[in-house]
Amino acid sequence: MSSAIEEARDLFADEVVTRALSRDVELPYGAGTAVLITLDNGHDHTKPNTFGPGGLLSLGEAVDAATARSDIAAIAVTGKPFIFAVGADLNGVPKVRTREQAHAIGRLGHDVFRKLGETDVPTFAFVNGAAMGGGLEVALHCRYRTVSSGVPAVALPEAFLGLVPGWGGTYLLPNLIGAEKALKLVIDNPLAQNKTIKGPQVFEMGIADAMFEPADFVEESLRWAARVVKGDVTVERAAVDKGEAWDQAVGNARFMVEGRLHGAAPAPVRALELVAEAKNRTRDEGFAAEDEALADLIMSDELKAGLYAFDLTQKRARRPAGAPDKTLARKVTKVGVIGAGLMAGQLALLFARRLGVPVVMTDLDQERLDRGVGHVHGEVDKLAAKGRVSADQANRLKSLVGGSLSYEAFSDADFVIEAVFERMEVKQDVFAEVERFVSPEAILATNTSSLSITEMAGGLEHPERVVGFHFFNPVAVLPLLEIIRGERTDDAALATAFATAKGLKKSAVLVKDAPAFVVNRLLTLFMGEVLAAVEEGTEPEAADRAVAPLGLPMSPLLLLQLVGPAVALHVSETLNAAFPERFAVSEQHRRLVESGRTEVFGQDFAIDPEVKALFSGGDKPSAEPEILNRALEALAREIRIMLDEGVVAEPADIDLCLITGAGWPFHLGGITPYLDRSGIAEKVNGAPFHPNGLKAL
Repeated sequence: MSSAIEEARDLFADEVVTRALSRDVELPYGAGTAVLITLDNGHDHTKPNTFGPGGLLSLGEAVDAATARSDIAAIAVTGKPFIFAVGADLNGVPKVRTREQAHAIGRLGHDVFRKLGETDVPTFAFVNGAAMGGGLEVALHCRYRTVSSGVPAVALPEAFLGLVPGWGGTYLLPNLIGAEKALKLVIDNPLAQNKTIKGPQVFEMGIADAMFEPADFVEESLRWAARVVKGDVTVERAAVDKGEAWDQAVGNARFMVEGRLHGAAPAPVRALELVAEAKNRTRDEGFAAEDEALADLIMSDELKAGLYAFDLTQKRARRPAGAPDKTLARKVTKVGVIGAGLMAGQLALLFARRLGVPVVMTDLDQERLDRGVGHVHGEVDKLAAKGRVSADQANRLKSLVGGSLSYEAFSDADFVIEAVFERMEVKQDVFAEVERFVSPEAILATNTSSLSITEMAGGLEHPERVVGFHFFNPVAVLPLLEIIRGERTDDAALATAFATAKGLKKSAVLVKDAPAFVVNRLLTLFMGEVLAAVEEGTEPEAADRAVAPLGLPMSPLLLLQLVGPAVALHVSETLNAAFPERFAVSEQHRRLVESGRTEVFGQDFAIDPEVKALFSGGDKPSAEPEILNRALEALAREIRIMLDEGVVAEPADIDLCLITGAGWPFHLGGITPYLDRSGIAEKVNGAPFHPNGLKAL
């Protein structure tokens, strides 16, 4: 064993080793003996199989032992129940100190996995569960693959974190299914909030050669493998076009990456280049290029930020700072939704799907109510049409969501959430009326985006049961829930809110009752700096483009359009009233709202000429780098103030909010690590947010 590999093993001293457990299986139809290798780290499905140096060496030893035998007809690899393997063990990666160590990790993965693709006997991967990153790459190295129709998630998420599929993925996958389909997994899906595909899609894309049902998946896979070994089944795969189609797919992906990231993240670009070159490289050349890419990226700031962000979403999000004892939570068996508009409909469907409890919507008149309930039922039908829910599930969901014009329908509700007009007096009146009908223990939650929870609860008989429960749009996609504690909110209400958030599969962050909370406060400030530059005379296109180097999911003016100019203005006015010295209200923004226009951009994605006319004025334009710098400095100042005020517990909560509520990319690590790396935090505040670097988090 080389010294570099020994060093790598030392870095992963805490590795939960995924063992490669071998057993002989007699194949049906007299096809001979197969060695079935099961990947198993000794834990249940809540701790998936991963590959650190120990796991890789275990698999390598198992394959070596099998190939040394002369009495076997095949080798097959599968996973423990529900899990195939989900890639590299990332826990030791932050401890890597030298490029040589990083290179050794890449080489070790290739050296082990390629044994499966270069044996004299046929090799099979039986993908029985989740397969991501190195897990999918193990399967790609095998000569044949089967997949269970029940597999919930298959992906190559490396570019999302700041890496590349570095154990064969960028070479083997495009040479198996073509560049266009391969780039969906290597580039498109990771940049689409780490989207995954399911078992049937794996088969349809040609990644798997056969698909079987979960109940008897391994048995059916062995039968199929036996027929392949005997020659009764010939696996035919579509020829891969290595001409113009390959180059066109790479060109399209390059255009998309440049348009979305503007050079902000090196990993997707590196992965794209590896796929581009896989057309002409040999296997040895392709694998060597992956080793070099891994060695470079493991040492990058981008990966450190990506791993920090990954840790936030996988660990901190599951253990929210400041959450009360969960034993104080009350059971939620029925939910009331005040309102029947689009947001209320999203909430009603989410509660019904995730909690499986009756949901009653209310509104001012029967027409609005019927339209709102009908919209929810229509969304359920769409889910059924896409195969996301079965016909029986669809019928059950529709039976759970109903409507009533009277708040009496909330008399047995445990959790009531309002989604009405964003005005304090409206929300106060609604809660005062609802309180007459609900039990004293029922939680009253508000989806307000900026208003004070304390003030909203002030006139109620039981203000202690009012809690902020702020979702982000689209509700079904963005995982963040800002849970806001008013001055009189008690632990039982707060614990129930956190337990409900968990049931909804949302990432909850505890936030102090402060104007606009976290995400809207920071995004309004950020957008305000861009609008201020426009008001001073900068061309709207230039001001909007100024923040492109961050690689954000959308530009400030596109965000303004998505949120809605009127809603954004209301938040801006709320913050201006609270902090006039730091939050201004753009008069051009006000003119836009008064014009009644809701779209900033036309169908050609250019700023609408009439909107541009409303933005005219000013004679002191700013250069794009200057606008970006002033926006980042404003964020650094505001985050420091928020932390000093105790709006959230730590900088990590700020980052978690922006990642899960605003879609900020993993390559930034949220915002505070970026402000530290760029030196802006120290310049503005006199000290970084993370004095000891990301290692301390």
